[in-house]
Amino acid sequence: MSDATTAPTHILSRMDINTDLATQILTGFIRDNIAKAGLKKAVMGLSGGIDSAVSAYLSAKALGPENVLVIRMPYKTSSENSLLDAEAVIEDLQLPSLTVEITPMVDPLIERFPDMSNLRKGNIMARMRMITLYDQSMANGALVMGTSNKTEFLLGYSTIYGDSGVALHPIADLYKYQIRQLARSLGVPRSIIDKAPSADLWEGQTDEDELGFTYDAADQVLYLLVDERYTTEEAAAETGFSHAFVTKIWERVKANHYKRTMPNIAKISLRSIGHDFLYLRDYTGRHGSV
Repeated sequence: MSDATTAPTHILSRMDINTDLATQILTGFIRDNIAKAGLKKAVMGLSGGIDSAVSAYLSAKALGPENVLVIRMPYKTSSENSLLDAEAVIEDLQLPSLTVEITPMVDPLIERFPDMSNLRKGNIMARMRMITLYDQSMANGALVMGTSNKTEFLLGYSTIYGDSGVALHPIADLYKYQIRQLARSLGVPRSIIDKAPSADLWEGQTDEDELGFTYDAADQVLYLLVDERYTTEEAAAETGFSHAFVTKIWERVKANHYKRTMPNIAKISLRSIGHDFLYLRDYTGRHGSV
């Protein structure tokens, strides 16, 4: 059996996407959702990572670069290279941008609890960044764009009411492997595509070190379990990973389901939101639009 650090890759080719078609679908999705909100602009965080870069390139194609405000929100421990990679995207696409230092906003709460873990600190940073984005959303009449991919979303590798608290998710149905494919097609700088994925929440932090396995390993397991509806036993046999590892991935998916849904509502009435009242946002019934 293979472990998560020596991932086989034979499943990855089954995940290949038509990047031209994906770009067409996603830019249409962005335009449609912005228009339905009665707006013309989007605002998003630009970290210098591949996910936010892909989101920026798609948004610029969909709306025109002048209608995409990107915001860099470094903390004092953030990597200088991340700022430089974000700047490369800004310059390539000619995007309007802001840099908002979050250190003076975050540190008073962190200092209140001296024993705070890095995870708690990271959650505070993520939520402060979302506060900043929603403030600029109001100031600029722009919808807040998400930058999370499908791998992160399924694993719960996100902060609820932080990076997951957005108005729309254009790339959340693409696994990390597929994000890399799309990034190459869109012309995202190689320095961004090739570097180790990191939320840049503290010095030296990388996603894969924190998760304990590679994205390639997770992508293959998740693709079989979610997209092809394999059982954990079947996925272990197909990938060559241990059943324990596949089960660990699936348990994360189940445990973090609450991050992917609106808060559960206790049912009391005949028609409860989320139970019986399930209209889509653009449904038009006899009472008009809802």
